[in-house]
Amino acid sequence: MARFAPRLLVVPTPGDAARELGRIAVDSYGIVEMVPKMRTLCIGLSRLECRQANVLKQEMLSVGGDAAVARGTVACSVESTDCVLIGTIKQLKRLTQKLKAQPFGLPELAGELDRLLAHAVSVPTVWKTSRRLLSLQRPLIMGILNLTPDSFSDGGRCFAPDLAFERALEMEAEGADIIDIGGESTRPGAAPVSSAEELNRVIPVIERLAGRLKCAISVDTWKSAVASRALLAGAEIINDISGFNFDSQMAGVAAAGGAGVVLMHTRGTPDNMQQDTAYDDMMAEITANLSASIVRAQESGVSDNCIAIDPGIGFGKDVAGNLEIIRRIAELTGFGFPVLTGPSRKSFIGKVLGRENTDDRLFGTAAAVALSVSHGSSILRVHDVRAMRDVADMAHAVMHS
Repeated sequence: MARFAPRLLVVPTPGDAARELGRIAVDSYGIVEMVPKMRTLCIGLSRLECRQANVLKQEMLSVGGDAAVARGTVACSVESTDCVLIGTIKQLKRLTQKLKAQPFGLPELAGELDRLLAHAVSVPTVWKTSRRLLSLQRPLIMGILNLTPDSFSDGGRCFAPDLAFERALEMEAEGADIIDIGGESTRPGAAPVSSAEELNRVIPVIERLAGRLKCAISVDTWKSAVASRALLAGAEIINDISGFNFDSQMAGVAAAGGAGVVLMHTRGTPDNMQQDTAYDDMMAEITANLSASIVRAQESGVSDNCIAIDPGIGFGKDVAGNLEIIRRIAELTGFGFPVLTGPSRKSFIGKVLGRENTDDRLFGTAAAVALSVSHGSSILRVHDVRAMRDVADMAHAVMHS
């Protein structure tokens, strides 16, 4: 794992910038001075030694940028400090060259910053599965096919195999690039399902669809036994809500099958994840968790071009947290992997808009999808494929034409 683990920071408003600086205990005068500067690129670093932070401050100033550190850092009266590097791409690249000649492990930081900056200016163009390369030249739409009686939005609607088969074909015709098939509800409070039951639900449908669909098939599971059988049946992507944390064999199954993988952040399991939604720094925790999942995948042999990441909207987050994720998706692009978001019909939309019925959340979902695309998401997991195909394509056209 990276020693310094620098991460992009998104601070779209002066209030966001001030809160970020306050979190690392910058003195009040420094906050006033630095907030206007944070309209350029910001990179966060955690738990630096004072001597490291002081070198970074000096070198950032020398290239025309700045570095925010905790009060007391200059005098080394604090044990450690978080840091925000503030500058343009050009200034930060000049910083990395200067750090290569510095002591205290800073040449290693230079290498990590070089990789982060490379990802900041170039985005992935393909996502590899076990059967194809999926182009990311426009957003990918992942249609949701729940083979469950109790999913939060559409539980029971496609529980019968014939209905599931017809719905998958319909979503492909509506513009889905991927059909994501799940046999266990992950809604808040959902009870777990055995591997045997999950297999009984998903394998016959995957086998039947594998011979008919032209688009990719994904299996939504955290169980290695289910994923392994699904890949043999025709799935080519494993969408694991746990980010390879719940089942120690999952990363090996993915690597052996050459599957595309979606590594998601969650806190807790579906039956208890909404009991603790308070974070000191939510995006830092999401980033650290995803970083660990990526390393686990890589060390098991999963190729980098097979990996996508998901911040886990609705999984262990409250309304404010879900809105913050969408606002700050661009931070996750620093990993250099495609970012998937799944806001479709979720409860935070219902709470914001006063829409208790999940079928009444189409326009709220559309807003969340459009903003996700504009902030860097390249894969959208949705129920309403035809509508969200148009929304995602239009948002992408606005941002990239």
